[in-house]
Amino acid sequence: MSTTPATLPASAPVNPKSRVILASLIGTTIEFYDFYVYATAAVLVFPYLFFPTGDPTTALLASFAVFGAAMVARPIGALFFGHFGDRNGRKATLVGALLTMGIATFLIGLLPTYAMIGWFAPLMLVILRLAQGFALGGEWSGAALVATENAPVGKRAWYGTFPQVGAPLGFIIANGLFLIIAFALPSDDPTRPSDAFLEWAWRIPFLFSAVMVIVGLWVRLRLVESEAFTKAVKAKKVEKLPLAAVFKSNWRELILGTFIMLATYVLFYLMTTFTLGYGRAATDAALPGLGFSYNTFILMMIGGVVFFGIFTLASGPWADRHGRRKTLIIVTLAIVIFGFLFVPLLGAGTAGVMIFLIVGFSLMGMTFGPMGALLPELFPTAVRYTGSAFAYNMSSILGAAVAPFIAIWLWTVGGGSPFWVGIYLSSMALITLVALILSRETRDLDLER
Repeated sequence: MSTTPATLPASAPVNPKSRVILASLIGTTIEFYDFYVYATAAVLVFPYLFFPTGDPTTALLASFAVFGAAMVARPIGALFFGHFGDRNGRKATLVGALLTMGIATFLIGLLPTYAMIGWFAPLMLVILRLAQGFALGGEWSGAALVATENAPVGKRAWYGTFPQVGAPLGFIIANGLFLIIAFALPSDDPTRPSDAFLEWAWRIPFLFSAVMVIVGLWVRLRLVESEAFTKAVKAKKVEKLPLAAVFKSNWRELILGTFIMLATYVLFYLMTTFTLGYGRAATDAALPGLGFSYNTFILMMIGGVVFFGIFTLASGPWADRHGRRKTLIIVTLAIVIFGFLFVPLLGAGTAGVMIFLIVGFSLMGMTFGPMGALLPELFPTAVRYTGSAFAYNMSSILGAAVAPFIAIWLWTVGGGSPFWVGIYLSSMALITLVALILSRETRDLDLER
């Protein structure tokens, strides 16, 4: 990438609405697909193939530790891609992030296992996992900016939900593909994948990402720069060092944005990684869980994720009408209450578990949807990519990186009960609530500032 600001024509063309929606949606769908493929494999495959410690709990913790390591790389990716996104434009930066993610995911599908090359296998897995995190650090913010900077007046939150819908879509595609493979290669042991699955079939979802990346590149290469960025270039408002500028002038927004996202991230990864592990754990295991088969529980989770997608889209018009701050305060209060429902719902049989998944994923959609508009709105155009990306991804360290690990530890402390896991979620939601109370409404702010 060049280090000089992009040169734009006197009158930059406008992106058609359909192209804006598709480009912001398809990129994040691919990125979250890649991330979910790893998250599912972290529970289902990697403890057996890359961390064969002899202790199932230790192997699962090691796998989750590598999963969390990617979150550490995300703020670095946010700074890297944010710098070029604010200096050179959103389009080229988004293409670079997508390519990085796609190549890393594809290569994971080609990795030799621990049985083949020993400890080099988990080392290579860590490196590629860090590359995934690095790429995702720059992906989300760029996609959110493409959506919101090209949105019609009064519909920024609605347009901002389209990159957010990539999360539930990516989950459904990734886990749907794993589910098809699991049905095609059934296991005699419901708590363990089949031998064929562990030998070769687990690689298919990782290799399939190459097809999705090609489609995503075709869409994104047809984008033109947003009017907000075009005007910033013409007015010579492009910062030479966006990182220094955002820390100097917008440090308060960085802190608030980080903690506003905290409850979203904790809920996000508890509902996906921890819940998958807890749902499949045998009732008589060292860490007792619900004892569902993989196929059954994934189908239940996909049912819950449908509500994730529906409420993500529903949150946009609501936030445009009532404001981002008011909407998120109400939803965050509901998340606080939801944390206290872990034990009664997860202990109420299949119906209770299904209600738990529907409520949890619905809240996830309502809190995640408005973030596509709120975080970009916190920052002026010259540092918007860097600022929103850094806040979003710093929150990933405080929330997502440690959430699965802390959840398993609390699961252990609770003797197999998820009570303390729910209390952990409620505590993080209270921190987010304080950040929202201290923040201001961003609905009516001018994005061209």
